[in-house]
Amino acid sequence: MELAGVRLLISLAAIFPLRISVKLVGLLGILAFDLFRIRRKVTLENLEKALGHQLEEEERVRVGRRSYVNFAKSLVEFASLGRLKTEELRKMVQLSGIEHLDEGLSRGAGIVAVTGHFGSWELLGAATVAYGYPADFLVGEQTNRLVDNLMNELRRAAGIGIISRGISARGVFNSLKKNRIVALLSDQDARRMGVFVDFFGTPASTFQGAAQFAVRMKCPIVFCYIVRQEDDTHCAVFLPPIGVHPDTDREREILRLTAAHTKALEDCVTRHPDNYFWAHRRWKTKPPHSESAADDCV
Repeated sequence: MELAGVRLLISLAAIFPLRISVKLVGLLGILAFDLFRIRRKVTLENLEKALGHQLEEEERVRVGRRSYVNFAKSLVEFASLGRLKTEELRKMVQLSGIEHLDEGLSRGAGIVAVTGHFGSWELLGAATVAYGYPADFLVGEQTNRLVDNLMNELRRAAGIGIISRGISARGVFNSLKKNRIVALLSDQDARRMGVFVDFFGTPASTFQGAAQFAVRMKCPIVFCYIVRQEDDTHCAVFLPPIGVHPDTDREREILRLTAAHTKALEDCVTRHPDNYFWAHRRWKTKPPHSESAADDCV
């Protein structure tokens, strides 16, 4: 049934020109937020936690609704990757800061590209490849193997290489040795596997993978993100490389790099909050000292 749902989405995306499909599916985002209220409470709680000091309740609701609309549109764009040509991708997405990619790749050790569930993140990878940059995605395996295979087929159709988390370390190292870009998402709750760094002033368990790969291979981290424009074109932004300090203690360096790319995400979310996927429980895992402090108060 899940596979049928994904295939239906791909079929619907092919019925109309992409620009029309994107406009139409935005209505589903509104329905999901206002009628079905799928994770609406989580979304609004996260917005209040992160931006409550900047946005009044009414504005947080508007931002949450636009976030759902953007996510729905992004699903259609992802479903369309298999039929988008290079020229179409270049028209859809303008790249800013490609000199930072060139600078990072000039060192010959590859780049660890980090982004979040922000904008049309799958389109960001496809556009990077369309502009001639070699990129591989480090992807998690979906529970449904058939859906997982179909999603990776869409990515491969756009020229994106796939590194499965099952062989992540070996695959990432091989890709970086070939001076390629390894892209990964690093903004979900990492539970006890993560390190705690501030995200909007609250400690958040964050995956260490990007920093670990960068430290091991002595390659830079480039944070990047993609912003939807009013006409449903996009601007992809690549920030200056975050270099590794090879003489620093390894654990401290991993913490510094993780905090740096998390702060970069926070900055772009602050500027474009309606492009962020707020429905994830980002602060679900608490730091150990928070739990002990709570026990002391009982």
